[in-house]
Amino acid sequence: MAHDSALFFGQFLRDPIRVGAFAPSSWRLARSVCAPVPERGEPVVVELGPGTGPFTVEIQRRLSGRGRHLAVELNAPMAALLAARFPRVDVVHGDAAELSGLLAGRGLGQADVVVSGLPWAAFPAALQHRLMEAVVSAMSPAGAFTTFSYVHAIPLGSARRFRALLAERFEEVVPSRTVWRNAPPAFVFHARRPRV
Repeated sequence: MAHDSALFFGQFLRDPIRVGAFAPSSWRLARSVCAPVPERGEPVVVELGPGTGPFTVEIQRRLSGRGRHLAVELNAPMAALLAARFPRVDVVHGDAAELSGLLAGRGLGQADVVVSGLPWAAFPAALQHRLMEAVVSAMSPAGAFTTFSYVHAIPLGSARRFRALLAERFEEVVPSRTVWRNAPPAFVFHARRPRV
């Protein structure tokens, strides 16, 4: 949607580190990132940094009315847009670092899947570690975590540091093929079984 792109770009200009991209993710990237969301059962799915909702759409499609979907967005205008657009999603204007408390406050246990749209490669080391600790602490032992990285960020020291952090905190980390039809092109990290 043109409105989504305009909102996203405007928020990127205001705070490029926290927003991390100049446009919403494509549906192709959303399909790849959300692949671990189970199509059966009653899973607890957490979405971090949903932005204007391209991953939210795919998570809702896969859940089809089942389970719980908690979306945590730090940007107030984007959180308001999501809450209005997705009444079945529990949208929280809050900090991903508070994830365990957000789940507990809703009477939810651990997350079965955490889908992240956060710009990990843009974060300093201390913030990467703080957020990853929050993610791992909130996940079930057999849980899945997915996030993505832009191809152009591969050589950045912060991106290499994040890949090392994933390998340290999960038993299995598998990168996807490049999703070329995304602006900019990206690939997905599928991580499973957090090391607490």
